[in-house]
Amino acid sequence: MRTPFGQNLMLSYLEMDDGAEVPLHHHPHEQGGILISGRVQLTIGDETRTVEAGSLFLIPPNVPHRAVAVDGPAVVLDVFSPVREDYAKLANHYIPTKVGT
Repeated sequence: MRTPFGQNLMLSYLEMDDGAEVPLHHHPHEQGGILISGRVQLTIGDETRTVEAGSLFLIPPNVPHRAVAVDGPAVVLDVFSPVREDYAKLANHYIPTKVGT
């Protein structure tokens, strides 16, 4: 997972192995995203769907949600607002500060 962020917005690029699960959870942040590749079984609130590459989703604040990669690996780009404090501690460390690093 890579999670660069600014003042009010955070991106989360997530590579999931086949069968990898983001367990059911919720948070006060609004979340949207796009499935870049693969297939994911996505639960938002009381609804579960299997989505494919190109699918977009929105998750309101405090709504329980879960994701499982199915039939192979998947890549997801999530967007959070405001910035998730728990992810912020992990973020921006991979961005090079000098050209060529």
